[in-house]
Order: sequence, then C-alpha cells, then structure tokens
Amino acid sequence: MARVALLSNPRSTGNRSLLPRVRSFCAEHRDIFHYEVEQVDQIGQALRTIARVKPKVLVINGGDGTVQAALTELYHGGHFGANPPPVAVLPNGKTNLIALDLGAGGDPIAALERVLELARTDMVPHIVSRELISLTHGSASGRPVLGMFLGGAGLADTILFCRHKIYPLGLPNGFSHLLTALATLISLLLGIKGAFLPPSPRPVRVSVLKHGEHQGRFSLLMVTTLERLLLGSHMPDRAALGGGALQLIMVERSPMALLRAVVAAVLGKLGRDKLTGVFFERGDEIRIEGDRSSVILDGELFEANVDRPIVLKPTAPVPFLRLAA
Repeated sequence: MARVALLSNPRSTGNRSLLPRVRSFCAEHRDIFHYEVEQVDQIGQALRTIARVKPKVLVINGGDGTVQAALTELYHGGHFGANPPPVAVLPNGKTNLIALDLGAGGDPIAALERVLELARTDMVPHIVSRELISLTHGSASGRPVLGMFLGGAGLADTILFCRHKIYPLGLPNGFSHLLTALATLISLLLGIKGAFLPPSPRPVRVSVLKHGEHQGRFSLLMVTTLERLLLGSHMPDRAALGGGALQLIMVERSPMALLRAVVAAVLGKLGRDKLTGVFFERGDEIRIEGDRSSVILDGELFEANVDRPIVLKPTAPVPFLRLAA
C-alpha cells in the first residue's frame, strides 16, 4: 500500500520548473505513487487507478483548475467508496488559497516532505473537514462543479484582468498581483476606464436563503468554505453569522468601503465588526444573478444571468490534511 498518492498536472504553469524536482523526490521515496495527467479530463481515470493502491493521503500538484477538477471527481466519482483519503494540496498555483488554508505555504517539495512525514503517523490530529461549494445554474440536470473559493463581481473582473493582461507579461506572481492591485485602485479611485485597467463590475443581485438579498455593484464578492481569507484574516465562526457552511463577503464599489475592508483584514478583524458597505453572511444556499456577470470557482469561469442564476450549496464534509502544527 502506498502511503501517499500524488496527482500531478505537468501542464500547469508552476510545474514547468517544479516537476523535475517532484519526479526526483518521488523516485527516492518508494512509498509515493506518482500519477501524471496531461489534461483535466484524464483525472477520472487517474483517481480510478490511484484508488487501487489505497493511499493514506491524496496530494494534488497543479493549478487551481487541476485542484477544482480533482475535487469534483473525487466527490462525485465514488472511486474510494465511503472513505476517501484526506486531500493535501501543494502550493503550486497562482493564488494557492486552498494550500495556504491547509498550512502548505512555501516550497512545494518541503510541503510534500511534510505530507510524507505525516503519512507515516496515524494523521488523526492533522485531519480536518471542509465542505465544498457545489455550483449549478439552478437546474437539476448535469453534475455540479465543486470548489472551495468563488470570486464574483469586481473580484472576478480583476482576476480575469490579471489572467489575460498581466500574467502574459511573464512577471513573477507577486509583482503581477501588485500591478493588478494598483490598476484596480486607479480604476476605483479615479473612475478611469480603458483596456489597460479592469472593467467596472456589472450590477448583481445576491440572495442568501433565509437571510435576504443584496443588489448593486460590488468591488468584491467572495464565497468560500476556507477558514483563512485574504491578508491572513479569518471568517467569524458559524454561530456568529447564522451557522451556514457557505461564507459570503461583499464590498460595495466604493473607495471607502474597500479601505474599511482592507484595514479590517490587516488588523485581523474582518467580519468581527459591522462596517458600512461591507457585508458578511453565512448560509446554506446562495444565488447570484446578473447581466452576464462573471464568477470564478477555483479558476474556472462561469456566468450569472437574470434567467440563469448561479446557485451555490455546500456538500457534505470532505477530509483534508492540514500540514501546519
């Protein structure tokens, strides 16, 4: 039995330089079963094969799209029966939010070493449960797409601007994100429009089951089941916001509202106090409607329309491996 199964996507941007080190590390450790896919549509077959070796931990090594596709297939495919192994995510994508939430920041090889170290123990103190976000377009047909972080409104527009305008420049990730943040601030503060700046967010209507709705233009719309948020802040516990599994944050398109949210996040108080123009809620069903308003779930793009809203619900808890002590 392999202690660790590693699923890698060689085509992800981070693996262009990382994968040779990963292959060398796996060659030196016989208790790692390494499976590489060339396309995300091969992940189903990969997990069927991995299930046969009965690993104690499943590690995903790829970008946001690889993680999202693997989580969807892991949950819906049933390849491991009723007891899937806990999932760990190497810090390899552009944003790494899931990896960071699980304590896997820094060097991916160091994170893989930590996974292998934990897999040689009973792991119980390091296993945590997280619900996934199940996304549909309000129809019972078709398989829902699963993930852990959704960005919409101005946040989605900013992500797409960074993806299409900044990343192609070949700059380091940190500098790319800084340029994107500056362009977003210039657009927000000065009201300037142009191809070199993110577009103004479209109006959206967001309704939370049993909690009411919000309508307008928002510089940030985020739904997540992660505990760690932007700038190291954390969402309040379930009891404080009504007990739902889905965590919603929205910030009105206003310089002052955004400033209040950023300051609260830096101070670790985001979600603890009421702030004008900043909304926090928890729920078990969230609907997003708009006029072709983009939302991005773990790297995959979707579109919310008035007659075809995005519907978000939580799944049953899935086990993950937390690498931090």
